[in-house]
Order: sequence, then structure tokens, then C-alpha cells
Amino acid sequence: MHKSILILGACGQIGTELTFALRETYGNESVIASDIREGSENLMDSGSFELLDATDYDVLEEVVAYYEIDEVYLMAAMLSATAEKFPERAWNLNMNSLFNVLNLAKDKKIKKIFWPSSIAVFGPNTPKTNTPQNTIMEPSTVYGISKQSGERWCDYYHHKFGVDVRSLRYPGLISWKTQPGGGTTDYAVEIYHKALAEGAYGCFLNEDTKLPMMFMDDAIKATQQLMATEAEKVKVRSSYNLSAMSFSPKEIAQNIKEHIPEFEISYKPDFRQDIADSWPNSIDDSKARQDWGWKPDFDLEKTTKVMLGNLKA
Repeated sequence: MHKSILILGACGQIGTELTFALRETYGNESVIASDIREGSENLMDSGSFELLDATDYDVLEEVVAYYEIDEVYLMAAMLSATAEKFPERAWNLNMNSLFNVLNLAKDKKIKKIFWPSSIAVFGPNTPKTNTPQNTIMEPSTVYGISKQSGERWCDYYHHKFGVDVRSLRYPGLISWKTQPGGGTTDYAVEIYHKALAEGAYGCFLNEDTKLPMMFMDDAIKATQQLMATEAEKVKVRSSYNLSAMSFSPKEIAQNIKEHIPEFEISYKPDFRQDIADSWPNSIDDSKARQDWGWKPDFDLEKTTKVMLGNLKA
């Protein structure tokens, strides 16, 4: 069955790879990429692209009508570290873009929404180990507050208006294809680049700061898998916990040293350390595994091999 998909924030770290994956699945002509700025040459050449501000409802509505959009993937957001510098701008982007898409679905102008949440919804009082699906949140960052609020609105619109909205709480994401986008977990991408280019890395987190992480291919797989699941099996309409691995800067450095023995790491924590300290060190994603069969493919060793192999090429 033909479907028409719109990706908002298609030029970001996740949006870029999601666009290519969805175009491979549904065909280039069926997936409309959009962002407030143009993306890579490959992205722009692979299918239709619209310059679009996701906070502008009228323009968004026009694009949805023009392409007869069925599904929207709302990937536009200001991430954790950047959002702390521009709190009001972050709140405006992260929340108003979501309201725009939820209202389009409420008015039956689109059929299905994917909206990413994050481990940033958790806070310093959340149980840190195997953080449960339902638990104390109390996020302490602008990004986390916007994501927790968004989860509640998604759940509300589903139960009040029947909106088919689906969400995942992404952990830190690792990719060799796109540059980091201003997140606290970005060290786990930067470290591979620096290991190859300079043989050393200065980390902005403490050596034992363990955080939940995921290779980008697993995040894209989980997103597509959740969106393809029958609606009655999607039991969580706020956002699903999602996990693959957890490690610290010290552990990833040791893993890299197995491939680059001369690699050195130093530590100089900055404001991002406080953000990381408020997040879990591991996630219980048993609900996602139970409801729609989630299972990751990548552990740390496999991630390191793929990252170094592709960045070296």
C-alpha cells in the first residue's frame, strides 16, 4: 500500500539516516525530507526536499496537503547541551513543533506520527540502574522538561482524540555518517574521530560516567519497527524505554585502545557533567521487547569496529 511520509528535521543526526532508510523501504518519491536548512548533497539529490520551519503551522499544513502526507516523523529538536544555552528557543522549537503535528492528526489531516523522546526525561531522583518504563522523572534540563511534557501530550492526544502517535526514549546515539548535534552523549561519537585523527581525546565527562548508548542502525531499526507495528500492540503512548548497551568514557577508550594501542584519553568535565549525572546508567526496555519484539544488534565491540572501519575508509 502506497504511503506518503514527511520527515521534519531531516538534516539532523537522526533525521538524515532515517530519511535514507525510509526512502530505501518506501521509495524515494514517497518520503519528503524537510528542514529549516538544506542538508547534504546526497540527501538533497535522493528525493523531494522542502525548506520548512516545523513551528510554522500554516506552512506545515500546506506541505502536508500538497504531498497528501499520511505519516510525519518529527525529528526537529534542540538537543540537551545546546538547549541549556538557549532555553526559550529550545522550548519553542521542541514543543510548538509537536503541537502542530498533533493538531494535524487530531484534525485527521495525517494518520500517524513518530516523535522521539529521550533518556533526558529522567532526573536525579530516578532509579539509575535498569531504569523502569514507569518511574520518577523530574528532569533537570530544558531538553528533558520539553521531552517529558511532550510525552504527556502524546499520551493525552492519543487517549482524548485517538491520535496514533508513537515514541521511543532514545539513549545516546553513535553514528559515523553524520556529525553530532549538540547532545551530552556526543563524546561517544567525537572520541572515534579524534582517535583516528589525533590519537588522543579530551573528554568533557568523568571517566566513570556510565550512560545508555545505541548504534544509529539500531535506533533506525527500532523506529521503523515501532511504526510498522499494529496499533493494538502499541501499548505505551507516552514513549517506550529503549536500550542496547551502557558504557563509560573509560570503557569506550579501552575498547578503542584494542584497535589503536597508542590512543590516549584525558578528562576535563564541563557543564555537561551535571546533565549526565542526572541521567540513568542503564535502561530496562522489557516493555518494548514484550510489546513489539525489540532486540538490538550492536554491542560496544561491534560499534567500535564499524565506527573505526568506516571513519578510516
